Amino acid sequence: MSVRAEAPVTGGTQERTVTVWQGRVRMRVVSKGRGPALVFFHGPWGLTWDPFLDRLAESFTVYAPEHPGTTPEAHDDVYHLDGLWDLVLCYEELLETLGIRDAAFVGHSFGGMVACEVAAAYPDRVRRLAMIAPLGFWRDPDRIVNWMMLEPTALRAHIFRDPEGDAARRMFPRTDAQDAATTEARVRLMWAMGTTGKFIGPRGPSGAGRLRPGVHAASLRRPRRDDRRRRSRAAPRADRHRGPRRPRLPESVARRRGPIRAHLAFDEHQA
Repeated sequence: MSVRAEAPVTGGTQERTVTVWQGRVRMRVVSKGRGPALVFFHGPWGLTWDPFLDRLAESFTVYAPEHPGTTPEAHDDVYHLDGLWDLVLCYEELLETLGIRDAAFVGHSFGGMVACEVAAAYPDRVRRLAMIAPLGFWRDPDRIVNWMMLEPTALRAHIFRDPEGDAARRMFPRTDAQDAATTEARVRLMWAMGTTGKFIGPRGPSGAGRLRPGVHAASLRRPRRDDRRRRSRAAPRADRHRGPRRPRLPESVARRRGPIRAHLAFDEHQA
């Protein structure tokens, strides 16, 4: 494994590229802040450093690695990984190289799934786990949308409460622009979706009531009030006023340092 430091980027962040998997996979890590370590696992649309991470960096040293294959100049590295367990091992090697233990893990969507897998496999690496709308967990009353089949405009509307807001514009390029930069951003977005989609497959029953072995408990954030009102009108009469189902949690799994406490946040839109 090797580490290559790079020039600082805007906003006070630092970049470094860590080579893992016997020198075949390069992962760029963007970091900022001072304090306890926090690892952010980004979603399937690639890493975007935004005000959310800036706020975390006020209290933590935030490490935001790019999933293999999404790092510029290293797109083909993902072909060296065959499945999810290979990805988990890559992250373990990355965390070992960075000297990260007993950190907070925060994962969004695909990143939430990966963060949970890494935490379950290597509990000494993590002390707290927060998953924001993680893949692999769901609530039975809610409709599951295959976001990989949505066209760009519908995808923005599905992910963001305000598809024309600043957060949406940072993540998704304009669909009506034809300049080279926009075309490059669109290609990067599609490649990131395909790269992360490689590790998404049948995983058996999960749902909000089941967690990976070693992940002991979860808290479920209730949707916003207008979301609850909208869902109640569409719900069967017998299910009205019941609210979202609380997770039915499995028995804790004995490990060296005990189970990991996980916090889940579900909502229709992520920003």
